[in-house]
Amino acid sequence: MCLAFPGKIKNISGQNATVDFDGIEKEINISLLSDIKKGEYVIVHAGFAIEKVDKNAVNEIDELLK
Repeated sequence: MCLAFPGKIKNISGQNATVDFDGIEKEINISLLSDIKKGEYVIVHAGFAIEKVDKNAVNEIDELLK
């Protein structure tokens, strides 16, 4: 089974971004998505942003993971 987690984009530098996962910041690759902006939320799997999501979806996912 594969897991993917939501995170908030903090900074963008080329094809990479710093993403905040509930206080833990990681560097990820955003090359699979277009038009990603600071402050938006993405689903991340294996170090790659694979989908942009809204805050409501992030809240639902967080509740399910708890």
